[in-house]
Amino acid sequence: MRFPVKFFPDVTNFDFMGKRWLGFAISLILIAGTVVSLMTKELNYGIDFTGGVLIELRAREAVDLAALRDKLTGAMDAEISLQTAGDPKDVLLRVQSHGEEDQTQVVASTKSLIGEVLGQEIEYRKIDYVGPQVGREMVEKGLWALGLALIGIMGYLWFRFEWQFGLGGVVALVHDAVVTLGFYSVMGLEFNLTSIAAILTIVGYSINDSVVIYDRARENMRKYKRMALDEILNLSLNETLARTMMTAGTVVLSSVALVVFGGEVLKSFSLAMLFGVIIGTYSSVYISAPILIYTNLRPEVARTGKEAEA
Repeated sequence: MRFPVKFFPDVTNFDFMGKRWLGFAISLILIAGTVVSLMTKELNYGIDFTGGVLIELRAREAVDLAALRDKLTGAMDAEISLQTAGDPKDVLLRVQSHGEEDQTQVVASTKSLIGEVLGQEIEYRKIDYVGPQVGREMVEKGLWALGLALIGIMGYLWFRFEWQFGLGGVVALVHDAVVTLGFYSVMGLEFNLTSIAAILTIVGYSINDSVVIYDRARENMRKYKRMALDEILNLSLNETLARTMMTAGTVVLSSVALVVFGGEVLKSFSLAMLFGVIIGTYSSVYISAPILIYTNLRPEVARTGKEAEA
């Protein structure tokens, strides 16, 4: 028995490749905006990258994180991050450092404010200091993780398909990572280790979408040996469009739920995921696919239908 409602038709005939120049133009605008934003203002680095104080505490009763966050943010000239550690009574607090502050004084003033807000007995289980040097090392390791992931993906696509597919996939992934960085910069969202995880997740989603399209394109190239490449890509994109939109829609709905109900702790991650899924879907169609037209993938046939007619 089939579900009586269809969200997308079985057969579509959109001319994606005919609009590829519009897609390239949009990407250039997004990348230019990212470069300008990163040059005019830095990313809003979190404590993971800038250093600061990490305090783990346990209260006798459940902690009102919103009230505690408002009080600390209003009284301290520093970035505050609060989250529960499994139990509502257990709280993990991060206070961002400005480099020249006396960390002992920061801890003392923070503990005093916490005592005023909670008004109950508090057990401080751990107090750590994250130095700027550790933050720089985390930035380097995050960049290495992203770079190695891109190299591994390109190698896999080269092995699975041909080098042209690997090039197209990695260009799209670099596009996604750069534009997502621009989103963090423009929106002023906190950039921390969770943000690196968000970018890697977006990259993984995007390449999965591209691989599905590439696999269908390879099948169609074997089936239609004299068809122009842009027509094959259009056919492949239309044949996988329903799957692409359903997958993207599911992830978008999950991301929206995180944005609405995830709270302050997951705000930067969930907003980046929502934006990244949209950009990843777009790049699979208008970046990774049309690049194949310009890489001499099928030299024995015309690149476009117009060339075949000529």
